[in-house]
Amino acid sequence: MSAPTTDPAPTGRRALLADGTVVHVRRLRPDDGPVVAALHRDLPAPDNYLRFFTASRMSSEALAAMFAAEGVVAFGAFRDGRLLGVAHYRLAPAGTDPEVAVAVAHGDQHHGVASLLLEHLVAAARDAGVQRLSAEVLTTNHTMIRVLRDSGLPLSSTTEHDVRHMVLYLPPITGSGLRSEEYADAVLDRAAHADLESLRPVMAPRSVVVIGAGRRPDSVGRLVLRQIVEGGFTGPVHVVNPHAAAVGGVPCRRAVADLPHGIDTAVLCVPAAAVPDVAEQCGRQGVRALLVITAGVTTDPDIAARLAAVLDRYGMRMVGPNCVGLINTDPAVRLQATFGGPARAGTVGLAAQSGGVAIALTAELDRLGLGVSTAVSTGDSVDVNGDDLLLWWAQDGRTEAAVLYLESLRRPRQFARLARRLAGRMPVLTLRSGSSDAGRKAAASHTAGTATPRVVRDALFAQAGVLAVDELGELSGVLAVLSWQPLPAGPRVAVLSNAGGAGVLAADACARYGLVVQPLSPATREGLAALLPDTAVVTNPVDVTATVSAAAYGRVVERVLADPDVDAVLVISVPTGAGDPLAGIVPVTDGRPGKPVVAVRLGQAATVERLTVLGAATDVPVPAFADPAAAARALNGAVRRATWLRRPPGLSRPPRRVDATRAREVVDTALVASPQGGWLEPEQAAELAAAAGLPLAATTVVHSVAAALRCWRDHGGPVALKADVPGVLHKSREGAVRTGLDSRQQIAEAVRGFRTLFGARLRGIVVQPMASAGVELLVGVTGDALCGPLLTVGLGGTTTDLVDDRSHCLVPATDADLDELVDGLRAAPRLLGGDHGSALRASLRDAAARLGWLADQLPEVAEAEINPLVVGPEGAVAVDLRIRLEPARVTDPWLRTLPV
Repeated sequence: MSAPTTDPAPTGRRALLADGTVVHVRRLRPDDGPVVAALHRDLPAPDNYLRFFTASRMSSEALAAMFAAEGVVAFGAFRDGRLLGVAHYRLAPAGTDPEVAVAVAHGDQHHGVASLLLEHLVAAARDAGVQRLSAEVLTTNHTMIRVLRDSGLPLSSTTEHDVRHMVLYLPPITGSGLRSEEYADAVLDRAAHADLESLRPVMAPRSVVVIGAGRRPDSVGRLVLRQIVEGGFTGPVHVVNPHAAAVGGVPCRRAVADLPHGIDTAVLCVPAAAVPDVAEQCGRQGVRALLVITAGVTTDPDIAARLAAVLDRYGMRMVGPNCVGLINTDPAVRLQATFGGPARAGTVGLAAQSGGVAIALTAELDRLGLGVSTAVSTGDSVDVNGDDLLLWWAQDGRTEAAVLYLESLRRPRQFARLARRLAGRMPVLTLRSGSSDAGRKAAASHTAGTATPRVVRDALFAQAGVLAVDELGELSGVLAVLSWQPLPAGPRVAVLSNAGGAGVLAADACARYGLVVQPLSPATREGLAALLPDTAVVTNPVDVTATVSAAAYGRVVERVLADPDVDAVLVISVPTGAGDPLAGIVPVTDGRPGKPVVAVRLGQAATVERLTVLGAATDVPVPAFADPAAAARALNGAVRRATWLRRPPGLSRPPRRVDATRAREVVDTALVASPQGGWLEPEQAAELAAAAGLPLAATTVVHSVAAALRCWRDHGGPVALKADVPGVLHKSREGAVRTGLDSRQQIAEAVRGFRTLFGARLRGIVVQPMASAGVELLVGVTGDALCGPLLTVGLGGTTTDLVDDRSHCLVPATDADLDELVDGLRAAPRLLGGDHGSALRASLRDAAARLGWLADQLPEVAEAEINPLVVGPEGAVAVDLRIRLEPARVTDPWLRTLPV
């Protein structure tokens, strides 16, 4: 009889198999020998042959010795304490590649065990500096060949006799994580499939039990139960209450153990201290998922740890704790498991960490007639979070727009990739939170999470195609325009009004939100003049006068929509004795150009309402706003989405003539000398600049007046002197810079002045030739442990801190990202325009690409800044470069794990 394949010490990471079941993946230890031997011993003869190329079996001792040998890295996948599979590689002699081998228990094959273990093995190998792994596979082992080919890793393959030799090339780890688009996509595809399977019990349950529904009608559990019953849930509903025969008309079970085995979702409304024990009982009874309404769980470390252990032990997914519930309006489900108000069926997917925000947004979507496909209050987001919902909405077949309120991002890079995929198919909107210091503190307190700084989040959202807004009303307005109207082809807006002052306000609002109000074409003006009284204004804004009829107003809208220079129309109405002109708007989809129309009804109570305009064939909803600014802001959201959809995907490629090996040597040498990191000395910064191809001005560090004078003579013109003083970062502000020096006396006085001012702190004096005149800009990069390096461009020199004009993007940046980075400067048209505009922009773009490359290649680059970068017709010169290093260990951002 074989030894049981059980895990004596269950630790490690939770992860999902392809069928949605939860397993433990962890490094194997020498004391795992018995379970590893038992797994191999139980393999059928064909499996054993495919694994070892022989029908004979290895002894238990030999197997245990193989996995315990020095240099062997091995991972195992466990479920319910049983070992399902192992994967390992052995560090090989120099010049050879470590060899990978995988074995999966026969009954657990074809569920994704091998792929999951291979991913963890790849992550460990990259951490150890391994660049390639090899595998020897029999040509008849089609399953393993497919696992390796489908991994997403680049590979080469040769066949000799009946053995296929395969080499896997591991992508490098950089400041932005593991770099391989193909590998990231392959892992994400596997994660999406597994995640969806694991979410079905909680997102679309076939049966539900409410635990904690009391007799009091106003208790949370009772409210949730009532909503489930009255909402018409399509499956059986159970209640556990040891003190009542029935609650809300539903018969009660006295204990969880009395429930039928295998209920999909348990809704927990019990006190926080009881949550782990009740969850344990649910796990023993085969409950597959939990919806934990209870608050106070994550704020108690002991309760939180016990609950995490239960989820771990039984492989359950969980929404919450500290949430208001979950809604799925699918007619096949009809689940309203919430103590908020019921929700109307619709097409918007909603996920919010805040229960109050979830309730408010659900009500607003109901009021507008949009409704929800699913609405999930994720609460403290211990397990199910925004990433899961992005995956769910991508496949549910009912969601047409996604709305998120997230107070923290657990895995921002994964979120961005998922959001980008979904945004290509439907609008994805987010309500910003934690942008201020007070807001970040409140978010951390509220959700036990850490809010990512706004500038980083905004860059992440923009590159992922997520529309970020600041107010509930703004979100409603943008969503209404995107749901009911076609996307605009551009930012050109025609403003029509029956009140001249309102048109002026709208024109101002359009300019404020980046929309263009330009004169209408001569043909359009002529057509409008024929339709309107002589007192009308037919330029843009168009004043149709206060006495225009609804029918005439409709004809005006129709004529303006036909103008090829108009991308959208903003129609303003002030009701007069002649009636409401908005009644004359015709449906833009009824044979008209596909251009959005938004209305403004001054005096309207709600920020935005659904204005249904009767057409010839259908009712076309038009969003009607109470204020011109709200309408312009919503149109701006539609323009942003249209621009992102038209944006080419772009390519991320290294700049030409860069030396990654030399850059790595400089950083490694600096960290050997200063293991804690710090600001590089000028010579070291210059070496990194040379490796990255940055146009740093010729830099020499001297320690005497005589040496400074020799440099001045060598340059043959005016020079700048800078004091190299530890801790002095803003040199101009602290008197550490002298410029335009072009005589022996000036240089000698500058050196003496530095010695007097800084004394023993003066390490040296940097001598540089004066740069030619040009535009002074800033290019910087800041490391972010979760999101990757943030690349910034802005105004440089002495204006840096005076004018807030900066643009950001995350690294790695594609060529399209870099174009938008430069265009994102408000001053770009003015500073980087004119006859030499294209050359100036190209120089700035190239410097930004090189600094971004440096941070991406070297995770240890915590900060780097060129200020100023002087950009002129002849090119760019980096006048000052400072770089700060920190020890760093970057892990694989795509490694599949669950939060708990």
